[in-house]
Amino acid sequence: MTTVPLLVRRFLRDAARTPVNLLVLVLVPVVFVVVASRPLADAAELLGGVGGPPVETATAGWAAGFIAGVAMYFQVRGARAADRRLVLAGLAPARLVAARLATGLALAGFASAAALVTLTVRTGLGDAPGRVVAGTVMYAVVYLAIGAVIGALVANPVNGTVLVLFVWILDVFLGPVLGAADRPLTWVLPTHFVTLWMVDLPSGHGGRVGDFGWALTWTAVALAVAWSVIAATSRTAHARRRAPAGSPRDQLSAGLRAGLRETGRNRVLWVLLVAVPVVFVLLSVATTPDAFTTLTVRENGAEHTVRPWLPDIHGGTMAPIAIGSLAALTGVFTVLDARSADRRLALAGFHPAALLACRLTAVLLGALTATAASLAVTATVFDARDWPRYIAAGILIALTYALIGALLGPVFGRLGGVLIAFLIPFVDLGIGQSPMLRPEPPGWAHVLPGYGAGRVLTDAALTPNFDTAGPLLLSLVWLAGLAVAVAALFHRALPTAR
Repeated sequence: MTTVPLLVRRFLRDAARTPVNLLVLVLVPVVFVVVASRPLADAAELLGGVGGPPVETATAGWAAGFIAGVAMYFQVRGARAADRRLVLAGLAPARLVAARLATGLALAGFASAAALVTLTVRTGLGDAPGRVVAGTVMYAVVYLAIGAVIGALVANPVNGTVLVLFVWILDVFLGPVLGAADRPLTWVLPTHFVTLWMVDLPSGHGGRVGDFGWALTWTAVALAVAWSVIAATSRTAHARRRAPAGSPRDQLSAGLRAGLRETGRNRVLWVLLVAVPVVFVLLSVATTPDAFTTLTVRENGAEHTVRPWLPDIHGGTMAPIAIGSLAALTGVFTVLDARSADRRLALAGFHPAALLACRLTAVLLGALTATAASLAVTATVFDARDWPRYIAAGILIALTYALIGALLGPVFGRLGGVLIAFLIPFVDLGIGQSPMLRPEPPGWAHVLPGYGAGRVLTDAALTPNFDTAGPLLLSLVWLAGLAVAVAALFHRALPTAR
């Protein structure tokens, strides 16, 4: 049985060849626990959930689960061909599966430890630290299985990571501490009982097995599913790609046609870009309690405090989070997936400007599709005071985060890029700019990329007159700076044509 430890060491060494991945595995849970725990606790109280320390404790599990799911997706997806060759060379499938699962658990444990240490420093582990540690590990195991299943079924990395994000959003935001613990529909969520047991919140519907028994059952079933899925994927293979030439105008035309054709073939992506914001916005409205909230808006040059009806405003403020997250993920993978093909095209004489235009068109098309879906469903549950400005602000957020994603991919790679692309819009749009959590953004949120467009969107949602010229100018400066940075990075990554 020396084969399994040897493979685990090799797999971990392979992951460590990109040090930024290990940095991100620590950075994401630390930032999530430090920045998100208190605002999420406030949001839970606002939305009728438990709030307080249980939410802050659960953030460690949420961070560990999300990272484990994404890391396992790439473990399964990226190693299919190599694993198949190892099995064909005579390696027992059971040993290969054990090594893959152990590697995924090691990466998840690394992230869990970072989250738990941060939680200990910030609030402590409460009266039952063993329960919190065990619950965090259960989160990681459950999401390892989710990442493995999605990795086996979904080849495209954009689709796969969006699906992991989609499951995670449903699990967290409809879960028992952010939402209501007694909704029967939410009992089937993967970490429902894990969360209840972890934060010591008896459900009353665990039956004879109890919350701990159901949590262990979910964890054991998840481990069995992950094992069988990885074993099945070790018997599968793969294939891909192509290139054009001519004048810059011909190159641009041919590149756009090829890029749009390839993007159009990915029907699952289009379904996800529409379905995720639709479900996200509608669920946010459906789970909002009947109450008023307080917001600060600027009208005719002066600041005013308004008290809108919470169910009316919640859907309108959730749309930018969906837009920003999906736009960033689209940017990450569109640039990364085309990187090797772009280098070959540049060597074949394809003009860099035409090549960049082709890639950015594909990125922006995906971002605008998510924007259109978000705004269309938002219009069914929310009536903005100025729809043209509201739509323009949504598009501005999409363009900004699409370019951020295009920067993150080449710098951080797949795993690091996905995690950072999740973290930035969540902290920026979901916490810093959210009018649901405070009347106006705190000082630190003013330097984030979503501040300008977020203020324009809130102003358009609540007031009929335009009073956000300064934030609009700031958002345009961000957009121009990101465009220049993307162009410079893209051009630097291309080899010189001979």
